[in-house]
Amino acid sequence: MPSLKQFIEALAPATLAETALALGNLASGAAVSIPVVVARGAHPGKCLWINGQVHGDELNGVFAALEFVRALPLAKLTGTVVVTATANPWALDIRRKRATQDDLDLDQSFPGHADGLTTERTAAKLFEAVSGCADALVSMHTMGTPFDCSPFAVYKVASTGGIDEMTLLKMLAQFEPGYACYMPVHSRPGELPGHLAGSIDYQLLEAGKPSFMIELGAGGRRDEQHVKQGVEGMAGVAGLLGMLEGATRPVKTVRRVKRYQHVTCTRGGLFRASKRPDAVLGAGEVYGEIIDLHGKVVETLSIDHPVRLIGIRRDPVVHSGERVSFVAHEWDDVAL
Repeated sequence: MPSLKQFIEALAPATLAETALALGNLASGAAVSIPVVVARGAHPGKCLWINGQVHGDELNGVFAALEFVRALPLAKLTGTVVVTATANPWALDIRRKRATQDDLDLDQSFPGHADGLTTERTAAKLFEAVSGCADALVSMHTMGTPFDCSPFAVYKVASTGGIDEMTLLKMLAQFEPGYACYMPVHSRPGELPGHLAGSIDYQLLEAGKPSFMIELGAGGRRDEQHVKQGVEGMAGVAGLLGMLEGATRPVKTVRRVKRYQHVTCTRGGLFRASKRPDAVLGAGEVYGEIIDLHGKVVETLSIDHPVRLIGIRRDPVVHSGERVSFVAHEWDDVAL
């Protein structure tokens, strides 16, 4: 079977085509694959790869990626756009973040192992295709289903230093995110645990290709405005890459977050939020409380210095140690 690169090279100019990356089978024998949409422009140029979803319940990017690629003006497109609307069909079909076959996080499994566990095999298959074709990659995510937030970006910096921070900020700013959160790949307080260097965007950065994450709102739903924002951002990135003339958006600044925290609760119970995402909180300002099932307030949530509220929990049922908010501690506005 030809590789994806060979499939793309065989397409006639100004062609929209579909194919798939075979992953394996369910126990029933049903085939599992990653659907691929390829838009080859009328003129040769760069390849922009948009990965619509790594986690199975993060859906806005799926809609945005498909709407974007299906609406491209192929006669005016320079280069190729590749969309993998779902990189994790195992998890999408059950509407969970991770596949039940191994409960591994696909976003921490790249470059993968061809003979490994289900998620590792998926990562290896996708990474082989992406690294062989892409000149740049946008990895679409959302916050988890229990949360509310506005779109924001997350980016890393490669150890090789091949792609500088300003290049990434200019690209991700095309999505007009509320925040651009710098994520180091080493462990630090407030960071979610795991192998952060195993994300597909970091692995592409290490290969010298610009890549970053967009958290396009929250999971488990379709938000029309967030999907629209995603489509416009993808067009803007294509414009910066010289693929779509006139598509670049005139964004002048981006709010960079240098330090952030996933805040957890101490007491279990029912969480009642009193603030919305994007609120600026003063020192000690309450943004929510937890009541027990007798109706008594058992914990009040606040932070002892000013923060920006990036995301807040909407699912009220919480246990001790669960996340209730995502806040920015240090930020600045970067001129582009």
